Amino acid sequence: MKQNVLLKKKNGAALAAVLVVVTALALAACGGKKDAPAAEQVVRIGLVGEELRAPWTRVADNLAAEGIKIELVNFSDYAVPNRALADGEIELNAFQHDAFLQDEIANHNYPISAFGNTVVFFLGVYSHKIKSLDELKNGDTVVIMNDATNGGRALKVLETAGVFTLDPAKGNAPTVADIVTNPKNIKIVEVDAANTYRTLDDPQVAAAVVNSTFVIDAGGVPDKDAIYIKPIDSVSDKPYINLVVGKNADKNNETLKKIVAAFQTDEIAGVIKNEPALLGALPAW
Repeated sequence: MKQNVLLKKKNGAALAAVLVVVTALALAACGGKKDAPAAEQVVRIGLVGEELRAPWTRVADNLAAEGIKIELVNFSDYAVPNRALADGEIELNAFQHDAFLQDEIANHNYPISAFGNTVVFFLGVYSHKIKSLDELKNGDTVVIMNDATNGGRALKVLETAGVFTLDPAKGNAPTVADIVTNPKNIKIVEVDAANTYRTLDDPQVAAAVVNSTFVIDAGGVPDKDAIYIKPIDSVSDKPYINLVVGKNADKNNETLKKIVAAFQTDEIAGVIKNEPALLGALPAW
């Protein structure tokens, strides 16, 4: 009898030990599932040029701890990022103003839209031959961009500088044909935006209106090198506020909303105001 009692006690103790081990393993497994980090979310953002890299890099650093990995994808010209977005090669892009976006949607039927504002850039006139637009001579050539929205804005810049006047009925989208008075018979030549800065080396070109992107890419400093800068106006320049753009289907994507909100902060406004590549740009949210 004593032997049987001892055996029962030993078997009971062994069973209890097994139950303790099993319970501990189960708790550990549950705890492991609870504490496992969420899968990293990769979001690719398309840029053109380097101006906005610094603020977007800060946004990427700030969101990394939340499991959001931002990859910045650089494109060489304005024709590609919206197509890449529509095709799913990137999740967002941040390079264009609203006037350009609406023109792209109208021409290509891209299923994309604005998710939020970023900055507004000034548009300047540059020259390797003159120091002021007052020095333009009769019949001189000035280069502008050949896309409708940037070209129209460039013409408005030249009008503001007093080079010629435009048909006011054309609003923010004038064309060369809408030049009404041109006292110095200035010739306007339209080229791809990416080539505008390069034309300054052409002996036939007196000046060119150039997007800051391409000035910086060529090693220039926009607010220092421009011979004329049109002051930013909150009303007339509203169509030229740069945007974060995404696919319509992703409009309510919480991760993308979080990224836009992370850009539109006082911290990022400070980066914009202190970044040499963004001198002359203003936060616009």
